[in-house]
Amino acid sequence: MDEELVKKYWSMVKTELENFTPGSNEECEYYPCHFKGQDCAYCYCPFYPCMDMRLGKMVQKDNGEEVWSCQDCYWIHRPDVTKQVYEHFPFSEEVPDDELRKEIKAKIEQKCFVSAKPLMILGATSGAGKSILTSAFCRIFSDMGYNVAPFKSQNMSLNSMAVADGEMARAQYLQAIAARTEPEVRMNPILLKPQVDDVSQVVVNGAVYKNMTVPEYYEDFTVGEGVDIVVEAWEYLRRTRDIVMIEGAGSPAEINLSECELSNMKTAEITGAPCLLVINMIRGGAFAYAFGTVSLLSPERRKHIKGIIFNNMHGSPECLESGIKQIESMLGIPVLGVLPHIEHSLPEEDSQDLKSSKEAHKIAIVHLPRISNFTDFDALSLSGVAVKFVRQPDELRSAQAIIIPGTKNTFADMAWMKENGFFEVLRELRGKVPILGICGGYQILGKDIYDTEGIEGNVKAAEGLGFLDVSTVFDSNDKKTVQVSGKLENGEAVRGYEIHMGKTESHEKPLLELDDGNTDGAVSADGMVIGTYMHGIFDLPPFRDYFLAKSSIHSDVEIDYEAEIDRELNLMAETVRQNIDMKVIMKILEDGV
Repeated sequence: MDEELVKKYWSMVKTELENFTPGSNEECEYYPCHFKGQDCAYCYCPFYPCMDMRLGKMVQKDNGEEVWSCQDCYWIHRPDVTKQVYEHFPFSEEVPDDELRKEIKAKIEQKCFVSAKPLMILGATSGAGKSILTSAFCRIFSDMGYNVAPFKSQNMSLNSMAVADGEMARAQYLQAIAARTEPEVRMNPILLKPQVDDVSQVVVNGAVYKNMTVPEYYEDFTVGEGVDIVVEAWEYLRRTRDIVMIEGAGSPAEINLSECELSNMKTAEITGAPCLLVINMIRGGAFAYAFGTVSLLSPERRKHIKGIIFNNMHGSPECLESGIKQIESMLGIPVLGVLPHIEHSLPEEDSQDLKSSKEAHKIAIVHLPRISNFTDFDALSLSGVAVKFVRQPDELRSAQAIIIPGTKNTFADMAWMKENGFFEVLRELRGKVPILGICGGYQILGKDIYDTEGIEGNVKAAEGLGFLDVSTVFDSNDKKTVQVSGKLENGEAVRGYEIHMGKTESHEKPLLELDDGNTDGAVSADGMVIGTYMHGIFDLPPFRDYFLAKSSIHSDVEIDYEAEIDRELNLMAETVRQNIDMKVIMKILEDGV
């Protein structure tokens, strides 16, 4: 670069050093020029031009002149990096020479990686424990001082969360909490939400993209634009973090999908991630799962597998020693540890793993075929209330309160309720016990639902239970995904999030006055039927107390749900630390593939 230009540039840098103001400058007309939430303290980088090909590249201007471009560099805008720059850079009138700048940059890079190191958790089967183990590693690396983020390129789940920039799977939200970082949609760039047997709503970077059939998704999307979406999300995380904990989906050995899957070995190849294979001991045949999974991988993909973890062990692991030696010899892959079975209260990812109380249930939750956001009720269970997910309408009769939860397809699940006798029993119980509907359940409690554009199928209109004087219309693919807060009629605060299609018009008293000036939900005249769009409404005590009081259910356990989740994450992290040598994990991370 021209010497005069360097001096002029350095004067700008020096001004920034003298007037160090950490944080995002959202007033700037260019914000966010790199990424949302960036630290703007060094708009002018003190290392420019660093000539570090990991951070930038040479580009040609219109006049043919070549200059160094930082357009794709996120490193200097990481909060931990800006702090280190401020602490290490000299306040000098003179432009520091190149050697000094390189020395300072190298010192900062020792603490703040330029490019994140990936580590991937694969499972021999669904339910192997990938999500929880990924969360545990996120917490461990965060405890060690690393800037860590979770990543799952593609997740299929009806349990999602509204975050600042859109919608993401609840599992990756939990992993971000474990990593002590702000959840972002690029941690889960592709989310599949099944609507009917062969059609899923595809959510890309937090927003609804389109509905796709299975052939459309695997024959076109995953081998085309889906790859670009995953690469873009990975590049962003790679450049802004020290470590990225990647979770696979299902099994990496689905040989019928090996050429078109995005979430397992394709992601491992894109990210260059070493992988750990997790096997759930509770299923039996653990050694067969390990051998079969690795054997079905191609030699190129097999080299990514750097270790095996046996999970969910009941009893002493000593009985596995001879088998472990044999499987290590057969596969040439070390077994890194055996994790014991642990009872935990962390949110489950799949509805097949839903837990019901073994006590006589006090609250019955209708287990809809397409149930979504079932973690809405975790706080109820933790507060000592006996909760049961019921599939038979007769089970409602012994409950002291009833909840109709969210659903990915209101029309289909309402039809299932009618066909299986739920409407008949609910009408018998109307007025005798409180009935709550959340999201799709709220829509079902209303009089009518209209689907003028065929968003959920071929049925254009259907009658609901009619317990609330509300009507819902689906007239576009627009989805509301937003975090919300407000107050109950007694003035107590609640907060949660909305994720739903459809617009509901109510002629009932609203349940909530929202902080943005709007209202949410509806309450019947007798107060025994309640509807709301707010997911997570039970997480804080006010609504729990409000609803339980209507049913005469008493809970002597006052919980802080967020603190309980944090405690459980620490417990899982400590369990991993006790049973897996983190020095070995760090070496795998360092060596890569």
